[in-house]
Amino acid sequence: MTSANSDQYGRLDPMLAAIEALVRCESPSEDIQACRNVVRLASDISTRVLGVPAQIKEIEGRPVFWWGSDAPEILILAHLDTVWPQGSYSPLWEVNGDVVRGPGVFDMKAGFVQALYALKGISEAGDRVALIATTDEETGSFASRKLIMDLSAKAKAVLVLEASLNGKVKTGRKGTAMYKVSAHGLAAHAGLEPEKGVNATVEIAHLILKLSALEDSAHGTTVVPTLLSSGNSANTVPDLAVLEIDARSFSQAELERVDQAIKALSATTNGARIEVTGGLNRPPLQPSSTKELYERVERVAKEIGMAPLGCAEVGGASDGNFAAAAGAKVLDGLGAVGGGAHAPNEWLSLKSIEERSALLHALIKDLLK
Repeated sequence: MTSANSDQYGRLDPMLAAIEALVRCESPSEDIQACRNVVRLASDISTRVLGVPAQIKEIEGRPVFWWGSDAPEILILAHLDTVWPQGSYSPLWEVNGDVVRGPGVFDMKAGFVQALYALKGISEAGDRVALIATTDEETGSFASRKLIMDLSAKAKAVLVLEASLNGKVKTGRKGTAMYKVSAHGLAAHAGLEPEKGVNATVEIAHLILKLSALEDSAHGTTVVPTLLSSGNSANTVPDLAVLEIDARSFSQAELERVDQAIKALSATTNGARIEVTGGLNRPPLQPSSTKELYERVERVAKEIGMAPLGCAEVGGASDGNFAAAAGAKVLDGLGAVGGGAHAPNEWLSLKSIEERSALLHALIKDLLK
């Protein structure tokens, strides 16, 4: 089945139609108006699915979808923002056999819809459960983290609808840190008198080598230089180079070690100056925080006739990290089955949508007993 007839199929399958609507409503994290649009659409969908509209709240200047209890026993976490700039994913929507493609379809608009449908038919859900969908998860949840931690600290369970890993739920995640390192030099003509300049590109190259030495495979500690910009013209000694860094580890102590080392970076090139901003973002999600709910979901899956789910510890972080840091019992990766998160081949398994939603429905009912 191709995108040409996916609209007809969507009318036959309201879950897929809801996912399509959300995917077509592109919502990159940096575009506040686009995020407001997708939250309004999500509220409209919740009215059709559950008969009750969601609240649309502004938290630290960001739109937040909030359906259900103000003080939930069970907190379901999702996000509606994506990493895809407007118009950067093509085609915008496509269904071909079991494969559904579109920006954010796997990470994680399908998971949000699965959660909505999982709440259908649970009479006490509105009083005891909340589905919260934020719009800044992909950029670090700086606006929403306090809300997430405050609600998680009082919840009986926190269920995170981030995408699965080949169907497996996620019982551990690395903690994260993000930095921007600026090397300040001095401009000069690259041909006539380069010796009068201070080359910021050369300085940033030295720093990249220092950063690579901070990694530690024993703890899964990675320190990855990502975005790099330098210079103003091809014939000028660069007076500024800016490097962004993604650091991750399963160990909080390792994150703190790396944090101290990055903030202590000093210039190697004579006359250069180093400026570091950023720091620790999400703490690790430890298996100790997920063990109880993982065992419970496997039991529930068996009771409804599903094969064992399996579990995995992964490098990507989520808002589940914040929930665990608040002391909550957490289970992550309950959302979509598919792959290619943040990649041009992002896809969702069509046949998995209803089954994963049914599993979440059964888990919520089990937790409410």
